[in-house]
Amino acid sequence: MPELPEVETMRRGILAIVGAAIRDVRSAGGRLKPIGLEPKLPAFRRRCMGQTIQDVRRVGKRVVLELGSSQVIVFEPRMTGLVLLSDPPDPEHLRMRIALKGSRHGELLYWDRRGLGSVRLLRPDEFDVRCGPEQLGPDALTVSADELQSRLGHSRRAIKVALLEQKAIAGIGNLYASEILHAARLDPLRPACALARRDWVRLQGAVRDVLLAAIQYEGSTLADGTYRNALNQPGAYQHQHRVYGRAGEPCRTCGRARVVRVVLAQRSTFFCPRCQLRL
Repeated sequence: MPELPEVETMRRGILAIVGAAIRDVRSAGGRLKPIGLEPKLPAFRRRCMGQTIQDVRRVGKRVVLELGSSQVIVFEPRMTGLVLLSDPPDPEHLRMRIALKGSRHGELLYWDRRGLGSVRLLRPDEFDVRCGPEQLGPDALTVSADELQSRLGHSRRAIKVALLEQKAIAGIGNLYASEILHAARLDPLRPACALARRDWVRLQGAVRDVLLAAIQYEGSTLADGTYRNALNQPGAYQHQHRVYGRAGEPCRTCGRARVVRVVLAQRSTFFCPRCQLRL
């Protein structure tokens, strides 16, 4: 967390900075454990100063700023990172300020409570090595049923675990994997290699439908309140969750069984044993 819907919401939220120029880059981390920063701040600032932001993209779970020099700034939020245009949730965990000119927004901010995220300034060849097809599979919003089956269909791992492999498919994390498998009516413990063709078709449709709906609601803000959009407002998709975080509660789809929580690959997994009956 954040996953694809949250990162896509961040991307859309900062599109207004396209065309602005970078005036300065400053660290704001104080005495906190530093985030991953590459290169070190003096070189980062020197290479960015005066560069125009040409585009804002999303690559998997990363926000990518394309600069006029063909370099890119890659924000990887990991567990608690946020890319913001507004005041952060608190000043203590603000990690970086990018001052802008030529935009109604004077700054782009990177905030990270746990400090597990990173900000990297990469040249095109470096970006290809870090975020190219050798490292990230096709984007979850555009992946086809054929691609899903070819990339995951030989795995003996539980389908829930297989969906989290970013080299196979980029963007799905723990929360949305549970919601997607519920929408597809698939048991999360079922080995990926046991899925039939019709299951892959259904799964691909669920991937797209769940992620697009979550983007429409600007992502999920959980009980800890960490995730916020670019204007420091909470998402609303958490109110639409069918199974995630609802262990012991009635299934919102069938209303007859209670949601079960199990642990797969050290991650909490939620499902309805009636809707997602193992075949």
